[in-house]
Amino acid sequence: MKKKHEHIIESVRPGSIAEELGIEPGDVLLEIDGQVIEDIFDYQFYVESEELLVVIRKANGEEWELEIEKDVDEDLGIDFGKGLMDEYHSCHNKCIFCFIDQMPPGMRDTLYFKDDDSRLSFLQGNYVTLTNMSEKDMNRIVRYRLEPINISFQTTNPELRCKMLHNRFAGEALKKVDILYQGGIEMNGQIVLCRGVNDGEELERSIRDLTQYLPLLRSVSVVPVGLSKYRDGLYPLEPFTKEEAKKVIRTIEKWQKKVYAEYGIHFIHAGDEWYLLAEEEVPEEERYDGYLQLENGVGMLRLLFNEFEEGYAKLESGEHQEEISLATAKLAYPYLERMAKKMEEKYEGLKVHTYCIRNDFFGERITVSGLITGQDLMKQLKGQPLGSRLLIPCNMLKMDEDIFLDDFTLKEVSDTLQVPIDIVKSSGQDLIDAILGVSGPNPTDIDENQMKDRRITTD
Repeated sequence: MKKKHEHIIESVRPGSIAEELGIEPGDVLLEIDGQVIEDIFDYQFYVESEELLVVIRKANGEEWELEIEKDVDEDLGIDFGKGLMDEYHSCHNKCIFCFIDQMPPGMRDTLYFKDDDSRLSFLQGNYVTLTNMSEKDMNRIVRYRLEPINISFQTTNPELRCKMLHNRFAGEALKKVDILYQGGIEMNGQIVLCRGVNDGEELERSIRDLTQYLPLLRSVSVVPVGLSKYRDGLYPLEPFTKEEAKKVIRTIEKWQKKVYAEYGIHFIHAGDEWYLLAEEEVPEEERYDGYLQLENGVGMLRLLFNEFEEGYAKLESGEHQEEISLATAKLAYPYLERMAKKMEEKYEGLKVHTYCIRNDFFGERITVSGLITGQDLMKQLKGQPLGSRLLIPCNMLKMDEDIFLDDFTLKEVSDTLQVPIDIVKSSGQDLIDAILGVSGPNPTDIDENQMKDRRITTD
């Protein structure tokens, strides 16, 4: 059994220092310069030295001490199986809003894992609560400059935070933000807003308190709690109304003006869902401060629409004899329908059927396309006019795999609906290209006979 902090080498790059020294796949890294290597950040920090002593254990049990001289920016050429070189830190909280607790049974195991790992915050943009981080962890973040760190605040009221996270240490954990601030670490924040819990005056308090960390705390998003239909036995939460959504937006806009006047940034941002709930247009691009929280659902619709408009302005009217279809979730549907109509106006003969997919699997309150399942697509699109191809956004599928959340494959959905499926990437230009079935910045420059088939094969 592999001991903690012993790292099996998965591969050695040809021509590298490691290959020259006789290091092989299957060897185990034990130490560098007398230091136990906990994870990838320790490894990258210590291998930057020009002179280092590396301890390797060979397959036969021999331990090799290798004295290495190299350039500062020269890598050893060793790759490990896990990108993190360590197990993920799991979440110790029982948050009243946790979406994983609202998952139905019988899904793949990875969907039930709750991470709360600051290293994943740096590597993947995950948000962490700071509740399971030690003083050592905080010092490593500062020492290694692991920034930006994304923090799930929820509230700055210590007592309320303990209640929301169901963790008696959650309020005390807020003090760790001071360590990051004093260490000069850039941060982003998130507030998952729960009706009647951390909204209203509590939201005002949280925003006010968080402004003390400007400008290192670059942005804070406010997103509505996601409520699936699987909430039996969980804390009773209710969805926000249209008027309540408008109130949240007005609160955020008030603070944006205050902060912008002093710091030149808007700082506090409303997730796109608030505007859907309020039936309001999303803000102009300038208010998103460079889309710092795009992956958190803040500004995605504005960016998509602006990119589309930019690409659309370069198009010339013409003919495009094709009937296709496009499916998305409730949140993006009004914007995608608008863009599809504009494409129809530009091209004679083009017909785009747009479908708003209701989330029956998780419940109708879930409005994002990333949680649409294969079975909902099949049930709701079966028998509908789909044309020669169906377009769906890439976030409906598992990263790098043609699998939906409910483990239906792309082929199964395509076969059931009897239509080829195109996967549309996230930009507005990608949408234009997908609608026209072409690749490149200017589809009008491509002869009809030379158009690239971008369909995913289902054979």
